[in-house]
Amino acid sequence: MTPKAEIKQEKKDYINSMADEFKSATSAVFIDYTGMGVQLQQDLKAKLRESGGKMFVAKNTLIKLAGEKAEFPQDSISDENLSGQTAIVLGTDDPVSPIQILGKFSTENETAKMRAGIVEGVFQNADGLLRISKLPGKDVLYAQVVGSVAAPMYGLVGTLQGNLNKLVWILKAKVEQDQS
Repeated sequence: MTPKAEIKQEKKDYINSMADEFKSATSAVFIDYTGMGVQLQQDLKAKLRESGGKMFVAKNTLIKLAGEKAEFPQDSISDENLSGQTAIVLGTDDPVSPIQILGKFSTENETAKMRAGIVEGVFQNADGLLRISKLPGKDVLYAQVVGSVAAPMYGLVGTLQGNLNKLVWILKAKVEQDQS
């Protein structure tokens, strides 16, 4: 009888550990990895690590219990989303980068299918995750914002500089006219 009690305690510890990871993550995506070979899994995990994400596999019941403990929205941990072979992809720093990698990976390999997820506490279905995966990267968005803010300033500088140039030309013409 003692080994069962230890196994139950091990599962509780695992659920608590998983719930802590869920709470600290900025995004969590449940994917169906049916048909994905070991090599493809390793490739996906390596790409995710580069962006500050990680992927792991667990039993659906344990994922559900950890999700409840982490206070995930009920829609995300429904039986529909947690059926079959399920892997979890967590984003720790940037919530969008792992989803972008998953989107690109799923179109290239057609094996990892996004089911549902939570992005910064908000439930996203598969369609929502697909839209997020098509967003430009954080660096591109930063560049667009800086460009949008800087464009009016460049226009103002150009206008002021043009007027200064005209003034200099007028004064130069006046000086030349007075000298002759």
